[in-house]
Amino acid sequence: MTASTSPSLPPPDGVFVPVPTFFKPASPSTVQAAVDVETQVAHSIHLAKNGIRGLVLLGSTGEAIHLSRSERFDLISGVRKGLTEAGYPDYPIIAGVLINSVEEALEWLEDAKKAGAQWGLVLAPGYFGGAANQENLREWYTLVADASPIPIMIYNYPGVTNNITVSLETYTKLAAHPNIVGCKMSHGNVSHHLQVSLDPAIDHTKFRVYSGFGQQLGPIVFFGAAGVIDGLAAIYPGTVAHLFELAAKRPIEPETLLEVQKLQFAVSRAEEFVGKWGIVGIKEAVYRVLGMGTLEGGRLPLKGRLPEGEWEAWSVATEAMSSFEATLGK
Repeated sequence: MTASTSPSLPPPDGVFVPVPTFFKPASPSTVQAAVDVETQVAHSIHLAKNGIRGLVLLGSTGEAIHLSRSERFDLISGVRKGLTEAGYPDYPIIAGVLINSVEEALEWLEDAKKAGAQWGLVLAPGYFGGAANQENLREWYTLVADASPIPIMIYNYPGVTNNITVSLETYTKLAAHPNIVGCKMSHGNVSHHLQVSLDPAIDHTKFRVYSGFGQQLGPIVFFGAAGVIDGLAAIYPGTVAHLFELAAKRPIEPETLLEVQKLQFAVSRAEEFVGKWGIVGIKEAVYRVLGMGTLEGGRLPLKGRLPEGEWEAWSVATEAMSSFEATLGK
């Protein structure tokens, strides 16, 4: 299990969706609700048909840490099979890797490759928080990348890793590794997005930057970022994808800029809902807007639904997004 020494290719630019994992309705006869691969496939095909460039399966939003090894494998392989049968045989799939052990991270990556994923999104090992200094982070990622059977991306999500922040120097050094092809920054430091996207010491044809926040899409794409891995796009894929398409146009004509500003405002306003309610909110919105999934939330401790009247309280933001989706014919 040794990575190639020739540079690997990054995922394509565009909007990726960190898809929620769908579960069947809870049953008294089971400890936890079973994974609903059929609905997972249907949702993935819907995204592929509506401008989404690829999927992140089993990331944070996908509750990878709540699934067993066999469930993770069956979900990825099931989605790959479903996409292929629907006419998307090479559709980009990035698999989340949310484990601190080097050996287990490699196990997750090996399974992901066998199941049909082309890249691994590897979460920074943050169980011990600040005790994991930057030098040790670089060594950890190097060990994983050296042996990974698929190219990997650095996943920096301070909110679930005891506030670890990958430094600019660490990005620059790890970007030179032939099997590290990009990063996802799930934090609000726009300066870090821009500096890594523009750093002249990084080969930007080989290492690409994605944000986990759709509210940053326009600003970071203007300055060279690859795009976003955005939860709102699980609900309103056409609108977020169209925003990316316009933001990536060069040269930027005045009319295009005005459209970007209009769409970015609508997306940013709707992202407030995602930011407040997270996985439970995304899953309920997918059910309400697309008719997929259930109103039971995720697996414990993320079981449940929105409080009474909460969805209606966001009607200004959600109706604007639905209007854009209808206008785009999605």
